Amino acid sequence: MLTATYSGVVPELPGLGRAVVVIPTYNELANLPVIASGVRAAVPDLDILIVDDNSPDGTGALADQLASNDAAISVLHRPGKSGLGKAYLAGFDEALSRGYDVIMEMDADGSHQPEQLPDLLAALPEADLVLGARWVPGGGALNWPKHREWLSRGGNFYTRMMLGIPLHDATGGFRAFRASTLRALDLQEVDSQGYCFQVDLAWRAVQRGLRVQEVPITFIERTAGTSKMSQRIVAEALWRVTVWGMQNRLGIQKTSNTKT
Repeated sequence: MLTATYSGVVPELPGLGRAVVVIPTYNELANLPVIASGVRAAVPDLDILIVDDNSPDGTGALADQLASNDAAISVLHRPGKSGLGKAYLAGFDEALSRGYDVIMEMDADGSHQPEQLPDLLAALPEADLVLGARWVPGGGALNWPKHREWLSRGGNFYTRMMLGIPLHDATGGFRAFRASTLRALDLQEVDSQGYCFQVDLAWRAVQRGLRVQEVPITFIERTAGTSKMSQRIVAEALWRVTVWGMQNRLGIQKTSNTKT
């Protein structure tokens, strides 16, 4: 259910067309106003679509309030928490239905800096998908314990080796897609979550011969709220990347029957 009024009048970014950033939320009451204001300041012509999974802390109501005060912000309310991947897919579907030319994604927890949105957009004229990358020269992570950093670095190395993709940060969630890219990725077949959802979309883009470019970003560990990371999410990513890698080596096409 879309509760915020959508005017249908969307400003264009020079050379890119109409653009929106999809921001999923679940219990991000403290972080959402900071992120929303940061996005509006960093790229004034970028719309915001907040996808809230019925947050019990009142994030959805706050999102509605932000939208009532800013025509560039709208809210998609979902009935409950069913995973980051499904939240993004719902947001992508909504954005595509509105005719946006560029669809971005970022977290609501403050780990992705709105000030770096222009860096992603600047790379899009020469790419179909731009990934904000921590593990490339110029990128990095702040305030992360070493075990989290090595888990991320190791997971991305494993993904690169298993899937044979030339990407250094396939698990990150700070991205810019062309609308045509999302339409080419068979999103109706995607059923993965968390880190694995991000890997899935990046790999699909590489497999289809689309131009994928990484630009350095600095990831900052959240200072408010609770991380959604869990052992289950990590285990799912490890299992699915292993299965996809074996299928790729055996020449088995990844389909919806493999629960990708």
